Amino acid sequence: MPYLFTSESVSEGHPDKVADQISDALIDNFLAFDPNSKVACETLVTTGQVVLAGEVKSKAYLDVQEIARGVIRKIGYTKSEYMFEANSCGVFSAIHEQSSDINQGVDKKKKEEQGAGDQGMMFGYATNETEDYMPLALDLAHKILLELAALRRENKQIKYLRPDAKSQVTLEYDDKNRPVRIDAIVVSTQHDDFDTEAKMQDKIQKDIISILIPRVKAKYKKYAKLFNDGIKYHINPTGKFVIGGPHGDTGLTGRKIIVDTYGGKGAHGGGAFSGKDPSKVDRSAAYATRHIAKNLVAAGLCDEVLVQVSYAIGVAQPTSIYVNTYGTAKVKLSDGEIAKRVSKLFDMRPYFIEQRLKLRTPIYSETAAYGHMGRKPEVVTKTFKTPDGKEKNVKVELFTWEKLDHVAKVKKEFGLK
Repeated sequence: MPYLFTSESVSEGHPDKVADQISDALIDNFLAFDPNSKVACETLVTTGQVVLAGEVKSKAYLDVQEIARGVIRKIGYTKSEYMFEANSCGVFSAIHEQSSDINQGVDKKKKEEQGAGDQGMMFGYATNETEDYMPLALDLAHKILLELAALRRENKQIKYLRPDAKSQVTLEYDDKNRPVRIDAIVVSTQHDDFDTEAKMQDKIQKDIISILIPRVKAKYKKYAKLFNDGIKYHINPTGKFVIGGPHGDTGLTGRKIIVDTYGGKGAHGGGAFSGKDPSKVDRSAAYATRHIAKNLVAAGLCDEVLVQVSYAIGVAQPTSIYVNTYGTAKVKLSDGEIAKRVSKLFDMRPYFIEQRLKLRTPIYSETAAYGHMGRKPEVVTKTFKTPDGKEKNVKVELFTWEKLDHVAKVKKEFGLK
């Protein structure tokens, strides 16, 4: 029976994402100057104020206030009327040293025996309904906001946009679990003040439908067939959205974990990613399970898969590995038997995850908006500054967990052609 499924995304200017980006910028700077840094940094943003709190063990010394301001500036909060502005906002740091009680469970004499930074369960998911093996509704929601941000920065076709925005996409699926059309699109975007609310509503509605949506269709042609004349559009449905960003809502690190992952598809273990170094398996193991799931689907083992791993704090070996192919497996094995073979192919001890995915490098700022999963792996050079102005260039590989570098191994293990 046909059904509807919905996912949402939020822009880089959303207050929770501002917090995520600041936390991950701090992670990157610590790792750039000390790859062995242990960091758990939370950020709170509100009207005219940033609060940094967390635990750090590192040889690096940073100007955390300037790093936070740089992130805010890059996002686009550069005008006083936003009531949250890069140069004038207060930045309060309450970052302190990491507990030795926690650290003794992570650091071991042999690196290979590195324990998990916390207990818990992490999930990875993949589906073949898109080319990047991501759920389609979330992928579309991200693409809409990426294009909206591009329009804001261009400041040509639409000149009133402000940084805060949200999107939501509802898809109709057929009896065979395939997406067939877009049923509804929601876009709420912060904007400059207008003369009248009626004029504002009419202008924004027209621009989103006649400028933004055609750009999305043109740029992502593989999705064009899903757009139709019957789509229900809800554009700024509450009306006026001048007050936004951290002035409109307080933002906190780690509150958009479903946006960060699979938009409600699959499952989530509950742990946030941003602000955590890779010894925290909330982050590293979630990336590792995505890496497994994507390679399993890309190898043709199944059409859709959920992979779970769990840990005890301070213990290297996972307490469990679980696989659910939702009945789409192409091999005559149970999901439990598939899980056993997966555990042989992918070493899920924390140290080996860090090494396999190159996680002790400053790669995290790029993850903090528009999703941690489904992104393009690429090699870039990033520049970091010390408090005294010295620069350090670091060549890094982004989104390593999205690489299809284990497809051949999966095919061999499962006898796939």
